[in-house]
Amino acid sequence: MTRFTTTFAKPHPALVAFITAGDGDTAANLDALVAGGADVIELGMPFTDPMADGPAIQAANLRSLAKGTTTADIFAMATAFRARHPDTPLVLMGYANPMTVRGADWFAAECTKAGVDGIICVDIPSEEDPELGPALRAAGVDLIRLATPTTDPARLPAVLDGAGGFLYYVSVAGITGQQQAAQASIDEAVARLKAATDLPVAVGFGVRTPEQAAQIAKVADGVVVGSAFIDIIAQHGDTAAPYVEAFTRTLADAIHSAKEIAA
Repeated sequence: MTRFTTTFAKPHPALVAFITAGDGDTAANLDALVAGGADVIELGMPFTDPMADGPAIQAANLRSLAKGTTTADIFAMATAFRARHPDTPLVLMGYANPMTVRGADWFAAECTKAGVDGIICVDIPSEEDPELGPALRAAGVDLIRLATPTTDPARLPAVLDGAGGFLYYVSVAGITGQQQAAQASIDEAVARLKAATDLPVAVGFGVRTPEQAAQIAKVADGVVVGSAFIDIIAQHGDTAAPYVEAFTRTLADAIHSAKEIAA
């Protein structure tokens, strides 16, 4: 049983929470996410050209890079997190360059040593899977793939081939934090994806409030929230942890009870 399997086997949808490594007091914020009820943590790897991210996460990347955050620092954060939280799945999310510049085997081995469960690489499509996928799978690290509103039935099998952990449905054809898809389109997409895979389906991009999250959680296995956390960290800096925990709890309560209410 992997941490993902255990988490998504719970009798409620999962809150998947994203923050950027090195932005604010990362260790305190990670602890706050867990204390507030987050089920899965995504830790963003800061990058100079984050093509999928909106202004909030772009700014978080710049704040982190200005502090000198390195890949080694991120793995140190992950290692320390795993020691404090042995059961919470941890995902590194980012872009190909930091993950492949030293070689895929090196990166996969570091993930294993740090207790990282999965990787989301935004700019390595399934056609380029050999750049990273085989090394991760050989190391027992799940490669979490992205599906989008433009992923048609002909392409979906390629997206799912070699995927693990969960399937991340990017609900808008755009960048993070800027807009939310219509609920009807999310309902339709999740039903279509769940008919094609046994992987849990988590929905993200544009989810900012407990009310939005609860609606999505009625149909999805998980709900991803990122930019709303980043905004809190931007506002409060190194003292953000209590605010992060309080907001996490509102989201977790909404998501965890969504299907009970729906029933």
